Amino acid sequence: MKKIIVLLIFISAFFIAAKGVFAQKKYKQITIIMLRHAEKDKQDEEFGNSVDPRLSEEGKARAQKLAEVLRQYKPDAIFSSKFNRTLSTVAPYARGKRMQVQFYDHRNLKEIANIAQAGNFRTIVIAGHNTTTPALANLLIGTEKYKALSENEYDKIFIVKIQKNKDEMKVIEETMITY
Repeated sequence: MKKIIVLLIFISAFFIAAKGVFAQKKYKQITIIMLRHAEKDKQDEEFGNSVDPRLSEEGKARAQKLAEVLRQYKPDAIFSSKFNRTLSTVAPYARGKRMQVQFYDHRNLKEIANIAQAGNFRTIVIAGHNTTTPALANLLIGTEKYKALSENEYDKIFIVKIQKNKDEMKVIEETMITY
């Protein structure tokens, strides 16, 4: 019994001491890639699934193309709102890299902005919607530069690069590209 207690104390002390060693690295330069989901299936909407439609065939092809585009950025985290269309848009890349897609609440953009800016990820992808994606980009850059995307715009990616120095964050680059 005495040996077990000593062993438990040793193991506990090891984990307490190792906590700093195993702490997650904080990145000073962060790249945040935001995109709207690909084309949704209009038939899904017509047959009663207007809240959470799947991707159309065109949308599935765009998701495959997006996977190719994302490869050059090498994201280490992917976030999606909890809708079929956003998850299906980033799924081809995530599957190819065996990454787990994490969910966020699209109604709470400050929360996902804080997660993105925390420095736990070097490059993060956030899949959203025609209104939330540009709104999140605006929140990150601190100005109302981007307007909501039209209902038929699916090919825009917003990229914001942030430099962190102690408690200060500075946007060092921001752009919107078409893919």
